[in-house]
This record gives sequence, C-alpha cells and structure tokens, in this order.
Amino acid sequence: MIQDIGKTFDNTYRIEDPREEDTVFLFDKGTTALKYDAEGNAVFPKRRELPKDLRAQYLFRIGGELFYRASVTSEIPQGYKWASVRGLRHIAPLYRNFALMTAYQLDSWYRENKYCGRCAAKMRPGLKERSMVCPECGNTVYPKISPAVIIGCVKNDEIIVSRYRGRAYTNYALLAGFVEIGETFEDTVRREVMEEVGLKVKNIRYYASQPWPIDSDFLMGFYCEPDGDSEIRRIDEEELSEALWIKADDLPYREDPVSLTSDMMNHFKELKEDVLK
Repeated sequence: MIQDIGKTFDNTYRIEDPREEDTVFLFDKGTTALKYDAEGNAVFPKRRELPKDLRAQYLFRIGGELFYRASVTSEIPQGYKWASVRGLRHIAPLYRNFALMTAYQLDSWYRENKYCGRCAAKMRPGLKERSMVCPECGNTVYPKISPAVIIGCVKNDEIIVSRYRGRAYTNYALLAGFVEIGETFEDTVRREVMEEVGLKVKNIRYYASQPWPIDSDFLMGFYCEPDGDSEIRRIDEEELSEALWIKADDLPYREDPVSLTSDMMNHFKELKEDVLK
C-alpha cells in the first residue's frame, strides 16, 4: 500500500531552510511540477533549480531525503511540466509517490487555513508544532484527517463489489463510507452496508489501516458477513451505479500496490480461507 515505502518516514515538525539538493514540491490548482528521468521515474524540483528568493517550507523527511513545499512565484524550471496530482497514484518509486501525496495533503491544508475561522485575521505557521496560529485571537488549527471505512462484505467464496456513480473511477470497488460523529468504526460498517446495499452484517473484524493523503482521509479496512438474508434487493443509487456478489475466482486481480481497497480485494481472492475463519 502507499505507506509501505520500506523507509523511515519522519514528520517531526521543524523550521529549517532547504539544502541545494533537497526536493521542493510546487503545487498549483491540483497540479504539481515534475519531469521523468531515463528510467521513467518521477523527478521533482531541487532547491538549486528554483529562484534564490523563493521561500520553501519544511514538511518531512523519508530516510535521508528532506522534502519541502513552496508557493509558485514564477515559471517552473525548464524541463518540468504541470501534472494532475490525482493522476500520479502509480509513479515510482513508491516512497516518492507517498512523499508527493503527503506533501499535497499538507499543502492543501496550509492553503485552506490562511485566515482565521474565528476572527478572519491572517494565520501564521506555529513555531513549535505543525499548526496555524492566529496572532489576533490565538485560535490554533491543526491538520484535519477524516476517518473512513473500507468494507469487504463476504460469504462463502463471494464478496460484494460496487461501482461508484458519477465518478471518473469506473472499476470495481468495495463498499466504503465516512465515520459520522458519535460512531465507532464498527457502527460505521453496519450503517454503510445497510445504506448502500440494504443488508445487516455481523462478525465485523479489522483487517488493516491506511493514510490516504490525497483526500486527507484515514482508512480502516474491515471484513464482515451478512447477518441473515444476503440477497441485494436495493442499492443507494445516489452513491452507486451497481453492487453485486462476485466469486473470488472471478474477482480481477488488482495490479495496484497503492490502495487499501486493492489490497483487501487481492487478499480475498488469494486467501479467502483466511478471511472466512
């Protein structure tokens, strides 16, 4: 999955200037500046390639590499092009994919919190922790993460898959939804399965978790089983265009090392006996 980068991710908050070879992500309206090397790996701007007066903000480090963000104040360096961040889920190597998506999450948060929601004064980055602080009223804002569940509802050798309605993504997905105020993750599983396909469920068990930086989500994966009737007689047509039971052998293998959804689908296809214990 996207977080399985094989390197140490250190997001300890620091205030420090970049070195000449440190990576500085440039973002603009959902796009980022990048180019590709001879091996097809994504390459992002180094500090030495950017204007001397550009101010870069430290984000985190992965292994020995430090990563920063900066606001675009001039044209991007020669050889780089703007590319949609959402279209870059599969860039290699995986740790740079993770770095890009996490940097984008932080960049979005900084951009969305320029002004105080309490008094409208301009906010400033915190000095000791990752936060935005209002110098007028003292309001302090921290990065927000939205918890959500990914649900593998299974019976015998079948699992429920669905297709989203009105989205660019058209492949099969698992049932999913955001945790509401006052709910446990298990409550959310029960509610979402009922809302989306009209089934009661039991034997809810945790599988794995995943940060999903591009949407500022935190995903928790669960498997569960129908409690009684398992026939899908209705679906939530505002959210889904299709939902059905599919056998593990008919489930397409997902050549996708990034998402929790793909991991859960592949796990059921390959090890359904483990899931059904």
